[in-house]
Amino acid sequence: MTSEPPQRTAQELELALTSARQNITLLRRQLRTGRIDANYFDQRLAALAELLADVETERQDTREQQRVAALYEVSKVIGSSLNLQTVLDQVMDAIIQLTGAERGFLMLLDDDGKLQVRVARNFDQETLANNEIAFSRTITRQVFENGQPVVTTNAQEDPRYAGQASIIAHSMRSIMASPLRARGQTIGVIYVDNRIRTGLFADPDLEALEAFASQAGVALDNARLYSETDAQLQARLEELQILQWIDRQLNESLDPEKTMQLTLEWASRLCNAEAASLGFVQTDKQVIRMMASFGEQDVFYKTKELPLSQPLIAQVLQTEKAALQLSSPGAESPQTILCVPIRLENAVIGVMFFSANRENAFDGNAQALVSRMADRAAIALQNGRLYAAVKEADQAKTEFVSVVAHELKVPMTSIRGYASMLSTIGELNAQQQEFIKTIINNVERMKLLVEDLSDVSRIESGQLKIDLRSVDLYEALKEAKDGVSAQIEARGHTFVEEISRDLPPVMADPVRLVQVMVNLLSNAYKYTPDGGTITLSAQRENGGVKIAVQDTGIGMTPEQLNRLGTKFVRFDDNEHVANQSGTGLGFVITRNLIELMKGQLDIDSAPGKGSRFTFTLGVFTDEAAPTEAGQS
Repeated sequence: MTSEPPQRTAQELELALTSARQNITLLRRQLRTGRIDANYFDQRLAALAELLADVETERQDTREQQRVAALYEVSKVIGSSLNLQTVLDQVMDAIIQLTGAERGFLMLLDDDGKLQVRVARNFDQETLANNEIAFSRTITRQVFENGQPVVTTNAQEDPRYAGQASIIAHSMRSIMASPLRARGQTIGVIYVDNRIRTGLFADPDLEALEAFASQAGVALDNARLYSETDAQLQARLEELQILQWIDRQLNESLDPEKTMQLTLEWASRLCNAEAASLGFVQTDKQVIRMMASFGEQDVFYKTKELPLSQPLIAQVLQTEKAALQLSSPGAESPQTILCVPIRLENAVIGVMFFSANRENAFDGNAQALVSRMADRAAIALQNGRLYAAVKEADQAKTEFVSVVAHELKVPMTSIRGYASMLSTIGELNAQQQEFIKTIINNVERMKLLVEDLSDVSRIESGQLKIDLRSVDLYEALKEAKDGVSAQIEARGHTFVEEISRDLPPVMADPVRLVQVMVNLLSNAYKYTPDGGTITLSAQRENGGVKIAVQDTGIGMTPEQLNRLGTKFVRFDDNEHVANQSGTGLGFVITRNLIELMKGQLDIDSAPGKGSRFTFTLGVFTDEAAPTEAGQS
């Protein structure tokens, strides 16, 4: 086995070239003089042949070094961006630069599994027009299917391709192609050619193309993954923004009908449905009770009640996942139906149906998106249902209280009347008279309770009306004071009046204003230990009249102030309060009456320091006509 001679250094090669030039000059002289030394001539030609071989070797080494350098440079370039189209252009331009090709094409698999030209560029780094895109599909298909690179120095004469129509039609000559791979899969093909020159590409060029294709495949795969991930993240972000906006809309109202309509409307938009309906599970009846629809009413909503055993519903209830049903497949007007569960606390509380007159209407993404929305809407839908149930129960209670209050008036009037008439049928002893007095007093207490219940019922139902007109405040305050003066004197309280002498008429309901003042004064004398001070004040302030009732009673804690106004609440943990009569409704009525008269009640209280109740009424003017106000 012979070893190859050592390769010359650059300096040795330069000296050899100089010697070769001198030898050529000597040989030419011998030829001109005709004095040729055949042996010398042969030796010199052998030396030249050896020199040419060394030059060729160095040229190949230099070209290989250039390829490596070029490969390194373009590798840095294609790794500088994660934008898919930018990377595609960079890869193609780098390949053309590396191989010296006239044109280049980069093809990737599309969603249908076909090779699609993604980049077509020329040597000047210009994108080719559609009518300029012409290449050998035979070679690209062969490279993709076999996974092996191909090079031909002249396709016109290459027996593998010479007969192909595209080779002949487009006068193709030098062609080179290599597969693009990523994660062990062939994802496309790199193809370069030159339609003018033959012998442009050789095996070393193909090796360089393969090496570059390996790096390019990874770069392209990274860019594609980044683009897909970025697109998915953007889509997810948009979805979250939409769902957050829907959440805000759903939580703005406790109206169940509005909540259901919003849910159906937005869900239909998200999945591009033509009609939708919503129903809730009624376990006791084993049915879905349909409650709302959107778009053209479909068969589900028209049915009103659907059995839980219905196949589509049974599947959804069992799996707790969305399910599809395609009716009349292949027909001129096929209909796709999507059933989505509404889940709350690991239980299905309802379902939504979506329909569209087309096949494959709801893909996996649409089903997942609508399912996520259904989960988010479940709480709002349940809150709406609970609110409606509470509202219905509250209405029933209000109606019951109203009926009871009305019905109690007749027997109370009868009891009071007959008790008053007992003295007319004969003489009564002292004990009998005391019994009758007790009966009448208790009837009066019941009358006040019934009136309070009746007022509360009208307040809650929005049917309490007041007649706003000009009211002489002095007369109203006097009437209220006369109504409680006996109780104030009986408890030994000192009553102080701080009423200005120039008070104008106020805009109020005269009867209700007296009721308010009596309630405030009653609370003052009840919750002030005997011998306290009750102060009634009224004065002009900021264009109105401020009225206040202040006592030196037991006062209230901040916690009690927060609970004040809750129906039937009395602070019976205090012994003095527990000994006082009352229903816990007076303050509720008082506050609502003041608000209906365009005023606002303020309270200042502290334990052991008493309480001050203050409200302001507007001044009556000539422009203010009498009006009737009520709750809305």
